[in-house]
Amino acid sequence: MLEKIIRVNALYDFYQPLLTDKQQEYLNLYYLNDFSLGEIAERCHVSRQAVYDNLKRAESTLETFEDKLGLYRKYQARLALIAELRETAGALRSIERGKIEAVLDKLENLD
Repeated sequence: MLEKIIRVNALYDFYQPLLTDKQQEYLNLYYLNDFSLGEIAERCHVSRQAVYDNLKRAESTLETFEDKLGLYRKYQARLALIAELRETAGALRSIERGKIEAVLDKLENLD
């Protein structure tokens, strides 16, 4: 369950602007603010089933975006390569390592 929450949160970070306002609201309340289905239903004046259905649809939409665009997959691959480069840079002299670390920091913080 924790892996699913982490994945949905990560996908949400990448694809939030592509979701409807309602999908964003439900995902925010459920995954980021830890509201229950009942609390969301009460707050939005809908049934728990409606909240559940909308959350499932939003999660499916996020997965569809990821399948087509692959932004999260590419992000994970980039982080793995950065970690590998950092490890390799550790064997270099300190001046060279410092330069490489600075470039890796910039690469890591690109939006």
